[in-house]
Amino acid sequence: LQQNAALAVEGNMAICQDTGMVVVFLDVGQEVHLVDDYLEDAVNEGVRRAYAKHFFRNSVVSNPLQRENTGDNTPAVIHTRIVPGAQVRVRLAPKGFGSENMSRLSMLKPSQGWSGVRRFVVDTIMAAGGNPCPPLVVGVGIGGTMEKAALIAKEALLRPIDQKHSEPGLAALEGELLDAINETGVGPQGFGGAVTALGVNIEWYPTHIAGLPVAVNINCHAARHREIVI
Repeated sequence: LQQNAALAVEGNMAICQDTGMVVVFLDVGQEVHLVDDYLEDAVNEGVRRAYAKHFFRNSVVSNPLQRENTGDNTPAVIHTRIVPGAQVRVRLAPKGFGSENMSRLSMLKPSQGWSGVRRFVVDTIMAAGGNPCPPLVVGVGIGGTMEKAALIAKEALLRPIDQKHSEPGLAALEGELLDAINETGVGPQGFGGAVTALGVNIEWYPTHIAGLPVAVNINCHAARHREIVI
């Protein structure tokens, strides 16, 4: 893994042949006025140009069942929200599917509490084994609804792994989960060892009294993402 990473830097090439399906989080300031091209068309055009310029693999099919390749890795998956201010924050992650396929979601009972969440996360990593190319970065979303839990789990992956949650309680839980995952012994590439995950990032959202949604979104060791503010 270390040699592969060094060669990727030296040759200015992708670290893995799976250059992902592009996921974009856009925070658009409510004072921003966008002109000319439609926003999502502009994002997809950027993806199209980038994948052609750098010879990245086109991995997107237009129909999930017929499986015809779109030929330019579009469309991206775009999440847009309106926020205060006069800037646009763009966060981009080319998400490989070796790790994406091992992600899971569960609608736990509220009575299962933290112990249920912990068990579900660890069981997910154990079931994944070497498939998502560990060592991993693990995003955990707790609360909201089914789709909200999944969304914040993916958004959690965009936080640097050396940046713990701002709430001390959640930061402690991130550390507890990281220790529990590394105690599984899955190890790098599933060959065994003490480093199954490099980091665990948790995000939460208020939820209904009758539910405890939990989503686990997994990133491989590459964990590619970038942020820019315009």
